[in-house]
Amino acid sequence: MRIDIITVVPEILRSPFEASILKRAIEKGLVEVHVHNLRDYAQGNYKQVDDYQFGGGAGMVLMIEPIDKCIQELKSQRTYDEVIYLTPDGQTLDQKMANSLSLLGNMIILCGHYKGVDQRVRDTLITREISIGDYVLSGGELGAAVLCDAVIR
Repeated sequence: MRIDIITVVPEILRSPFEASILKRAIEKGLVEVHVHNLRDYAQGNYKQVDDYQFGGGAGMVLMIEPIDKCIQELKSQRTYDEVIYLTPDGQTLDQKMANSLSLLGNMIILCGHYKGVDQRVRDTLITREISIGDYVLSGGELGAAVLCDAVIR
């Protein structure tokens, strides 16, 4: 299984994969986890990844352009079974879902940030939306770590 995680703060995801069961699974070659910095796919001097919501609304969201560019590059290298967006209003993660996801070959996990992602991302690029619980985090990175732990176990 290969898991590609797209995030604007990749530093948060180092620690969970460098210890315990996740580390052993990676070392044994049972799973590959690759973290991609969304800013590497952004344009301009400041590598901007956020903007006001398309169509209006309060708060900033992750722009569609760098997300699309990253996902398309990943898809050009291999086939993905799921492109997952972590969001509080997604289907709640449970053991049955984790077991089902553990049987997949490849998946992309998109970590939201700010007020989430441009709605066009959800409408055109995402195949499944998952929530790890009925609360809001500062970003999807911790949710991605929880999801990976549940799936890899």
